[in-house]
Amino acid sequence: MGGRLFIICAVSLLASGCIKERAQGNGQSESDIKALFATWQKAFEAKDVNGVMAVYAPGTTLTSFDIVGPLQFKGAEAYRKDYADFFAQFSGPIHVDYPDMQIVADNNVAIAYGLERLTGTMTNGTRVDMWLRYTEGLKRINGQWRIIHEHISVPVDLDTGKAKLDLKP
Repeated sequence: MGGRLFIICAVSLLASGCIKERAQGNGQSESDIKALFATWQKAFEAKDVNGVMAVYAPGTTLTSFDIVGPLQFKGAEAYRKDYADFFAQFSGPIHVDYPDMQIVADNNVAIAYGLERLTGTMTNGTRVDMWLRYTEGLKRINGQWRIIHEHISVPVDLDTGKAKLDLKP
């Protein structure tokens, strides 16, 4: 009985140490991911394609589902072109805000999701003020958090087949 009690206590101590380690890792991971998105936001608002792309996984690892076609972007270079084309549609500043970001993370994999507000003026003078939905899949690559999957969407009116760009939270 004494040996069994020792094993139970040892396993309990080991498990509580692992749980404590994982909880600390989650907090640090969440802080690191928030910093990554702050870097992305700064680059996005500056229309800095290289700065924006620095947060994504390089090469072919990245898959993105954006609000514009094609159906998916495979790889960083395809997505880089999408960002360059997007920024070229705007004159003046672009602002993006994601006030309710939720992050679920362990030490190597994470998801972030929420609503994002995009404002700016297009080159044709159209004022943009819309809310989008986003989900980001992240992975620690060579010690750094990188986005490996991105899904941006807007609700669709199924009766008309048109995007509902006027919805607000």
